[in-house]
Amino acid sequence: MTTIPPVEPGPPPPAHIRVLALAVLLWRDRLLCAEGYDTVKQQTFFRPLGGGVEFGERAEDAAARELHEELGMAVEVREALGVTENLFTYQGRPGHEVVFEYVCVPAPGHAPANLDPLVAIEGEARFVARWLPLAEVLGGTHLVYPDGLVERLTAWVNRLASAEG
Repeated sequence: MTTIPPVEPGPPPPAHIRVLALAVLLWRDRLLCAEGYDTVKQQTFFRPLGGGVEFGERAEDAAARELHEELGMAVEVREALGVTENLFTYQGRPGHEVVFEYVCVPAPGHAPANLDPLVAIEGEARFVARWLPLAEVLGGTHLVYPDGLVERLTAWVNRLASAEG
């Protein structure tokens, strides 16, 4: 049984614009998100896993690379969900990101065996990733960042449902 570490706040955002790629990883009826906590706001929140885009790297490739680095999980990028400019405050400091969001699924043979929380590794830090019920995410039960992601994901789900129906 994996021991799930307590959620600890991450470092405050840097004082420069970051370019990020997020893997909006869907499996069954769940969305995988890192759990975070802002001690200033006293607020638990969630964000899809991902990280910085490296020079010369396509954002789509960065999303897949980050999941592999953080969880050892290979993913297939299905399509771009959106690109947003994310202005936020975390730990009392302003942050500024340009965020590429990609709908992803586990690559064949890499689907998780269960929906238990996962311990992810980013550098020396460990954090918890949880499989949130998609209906709860779309219904606003969980605070999910970046701003507007839930609306973009809802539009994507509705578009997919219309195409199938």
